[in-house]
Amino acid sequence: MTGWRSPLAPAVNQCDQSNALDVPTLRELMVNAYLDAIQQLYRQHTSPEQAVPMKRYMRDQFEFLGIKRPQAQVLFKQLKVEQGLPGVDQLNVVVRTLWNWPEREYQYLALTLLDKSQKHLTPDFLPLLEFLITTKSWWDTVDSIASHNVGKLLRKYPKIRDRTLTPWRQSDNIWLRRTAILFQLGYKTETDVELLFAIATENRKSSEFFIQKAIGWALREYSKTDPDAVTTFVSMVELTSLSKREALKWLKKQPPDS
Repeated sequence: MTGWRSPLAPAVNQCDQSNALDVPTLRELMVNAYLDAIQQLYRQHTSPEQAVPMKRYMRDQFEFLGIKRPQAQVLFKQLKVEQGLPGVDQLNVVVRTLWNWPEREYQYLALTLLDKSQKHLTPDFLPLLEFLITTKSWWDTVDSIASHNVGKLLRKYPKIRDRTLTPWRQSDNIWLRRTAILFQLGYKTETDVELLFAIATENRKSSEFFIQKAIGWALREYSKTDPDAVTTFVSMVELTSLSKREALKWLKKQPPDS
């Protein structure tokens, strides 16, 4: 990638700047080579024809290369065979760089790389996850980060949960609040029900479509674990019609008890 300079590059003392050589470190060279390989691979499979409807589906918010999901999965396997996965010490820079590239497929690849390294993620990665949630935000990336990355990280490190979620719950950023609503999606019997209901309650009057929808989705998923608890909550708390409809959607499809 011509012209890209990694944040991993060593800082140069301003006093010596005129004489210093900007020599890249080995780690920086490895990151650059990995990113070059990604770009070369993806550029070989662009499809302007496919990019048009993909961009339209996302309401023209992002540029696309025209690489659909099945082909992206094939390309990722090829990348993994040829280049491997970035080391945990390289992941932050690789993911942030992919996030800054204009085409949406690179953000999807960044999330795939995060998922493949999930077991190695520590609380030190929370600033990165918050950056991804609040930058180029839309449901196609935020929902994956919420349920996969944030949800798994907070389950692994429960002591950081409250201090992470408290500012997100109070944020004016709807995507941080949506993440706080959705992070327990895969918890099932491990769901903190009191927390789920509390976050749903404090957001119940929001006029934001993505907040209303998230409340319904989170409640619907938990209804598969404890239908009575969700039914009772929905009957007692005044939700928007969208949240209520989404919350009860799965339950209404179930056959009545014999």
